[in-house]
Amino acid sequence: MAISSEQAPSVETEVDSRTAGADPTAGDRPLDPRRWAALLVLLVSAFLDLLDGTIANVAAPSMQRELGAGYSAIQWVLVGYQLAFALTLILGGRLGDIYGRKKMFLVGVAGFTLCSLAAGVAQEPWQLVVARVVQGASSGVMVPQVLSIIHVTFNDKERGTAFALHGLVGGLAATLGLALGGLLVEWNLFGLDWRLVFLVNVPVGLVGLAYGAKVITESKAPQALRLDIRGVVLLTIGFVMLVFPLLQGRELGWPALGFVSMGASVLVLAGFVAWQRTKTRRDNSPLVELGLFRTRSYSAGLGVNLIFYAGMGMFTIGWTLYMQVGQGWSPMRAGLTSLPFCIGAFLTATSSVMILVPKFGRKAMQVGALVLMIGLGTYIWVAGKYGHDVTSWKIAIPLFLVGLGFGTVATPLPLIVTSEVPHEHAGSASGVVNTNTQLGFAIGGALISVVFFGGIVGNTTGNVDHQLPQLRKELVASARVTPGDADRIAAAYRTCAIDRASEKDASLVPASCTVQPLRDPKVAQVVGTYGKEQVGDSFSDSFQTLLKTFIGVTAAVFLLMFALPKRLRQEQPAGEPETAPAS
Repeated sequence: MAISSEQAPSVETEVDSRTAGADPTAGDRPLDPRRWAALLVLLVSAFLDLLDGTIANVAAPSMQRELGAGYSAIQWVLVGYQLAFALTLILGGRLGDIYGRKKMFLVGVAGFTLCSLAAGVAQEPWQLVVARVVQGASSGVMVPQVLSIIHVTFNDKERGTAFALHGLVGGLAATLGLALGGLLVEWNLFGLDWRLVFLVNVPVGLVGLAYGAKVITESKAPQALRLDIRGVVLLTIGFVMLVFPLLQGRELGWPALGFVSMGASVLVLAGFVAWQRTKTRRDNSPLVELGLFRTRSYSAGLGVNLIFYAGMGMFTIGWTLYMQVGQGWSPMRAGLTSLPFCIGAFLTATSSVMILVPKFGRKAMQVGALVLMIGLGTYIWVAGKYGHDVTSWKIAIPLFLVGLGFGTVATPLPLIVTSEVPHEHAGSASGVVNTNTQLGFAIGGALISVVFFGGIVGNTTGNVDHQLPQLRKELVASARVTPGDADRIAAAYRTCAIDRASEKDASLVPASCTVQPLRDPKVAQVVGTYGKEQVGDSFSDSFQTLLKTFIGVTAAVFLLMFALPKRLRQEQPAGEPETAPAS
């Protein structure tokens, strides 16, 4: 990519003794002999961050029970992390460009580890919320350095392998979080229960700090950049106004103020863009390098990434609800059910970046999108056919196909987006990519309220009405009640089921479910069986709607991929010197 005079790096590039006499281009710069050891530290850290978001969802009921926390407090344990993470990603990436990527990575790891300890020993709900918010901010500093260090440490030939491993780790962490979280909570080692999901990060974080300090080589932008404080403030306000209503909309009942906030965020973010242009003209130190968006691989890649992860965010949350709430599966079973997805993602994550995309270009990713749609369609057929009788084995093949498609599409995206980014802007670009992904997940989470929960009451009503004739007969035969009492019990059951489906907090029992007709032990046994089947069928119906929506999203991704370059550019653009490692 050609660089304008405003983008051109300073000639006073930092060079240490290991690079003296070498041409500073990517092709001639001596490779760091410790780069693969450094990659191990980076990948483990990225794995912990991604794992922590998923694993906390599994442990949430245990946290609520032990701490006596309200539903809103537990929501903030989960949402607070996501919000703080999303708000600090771009800032974290730019801090790496300015002060050193290794330094900021270690700062982020230290903060993440300390906050994991604080979360693990929290005695009050507010302590856990604070620990999780600061933990999310620490991740926002740590995570952008992972992609940017990979970008500047590896040469063009090896960078694909490094990004493939990064994508594989991300896919495994997102899915294995269910299984590992379930195991840790159900094993209850040392009586720590949910606390272990946080405390397990502490020894790994300490090892990462010690080892990372030795094997990661420092790098930063070759020109002297300044931190854009005004840009940080504008971007933070804009993203809070946009992301917070998306994350909390359903819990707050989608108030009008939320939509006003999201609309006003466009004006604030437009002001941010205008300020970035002014900042570029003044001292060439913007928070976000707007010139990057003129690069086709970067701008088109971000568009594909945003829409794809909106679909994946919707699928991941809906899938968890479908298994654990709808089917009533334990966290361990739900996690083990995800293994076919993990296997499929594992098989294509590395091959897509190392073989398929370099050889076939964007066509390989488009084939992956088609495989993903086939897997989703197969899942719809299985869920519709078996309803509440579905088993882990019956959805294994659909999940395997979804995993194959996911690995083929998701893994090359970071490499494509950053393939033509000048190394002096690697941190800023990485922060934008990660923020883009988080925004996609937030949009997907918001869509759950419409696509999944929007139809749950209607699905429940339809399934209950379908059950009522048989339920009345079963009550008379098994519970030994009169036909008149059976009618009253059936009516009470219908009201209870609809009220429970309308409840935002799944742990709350509506008053209509505690009325006298439903208290008799024999009645409760019959009604309980029908209720379990009805919930399974209703959630299955809503999940099928979600899967159909995800097919539509994936089809849009398939079409948008035509805007990507036909082939992945493997060579470092001429005239863009790579930042030499600093001692």
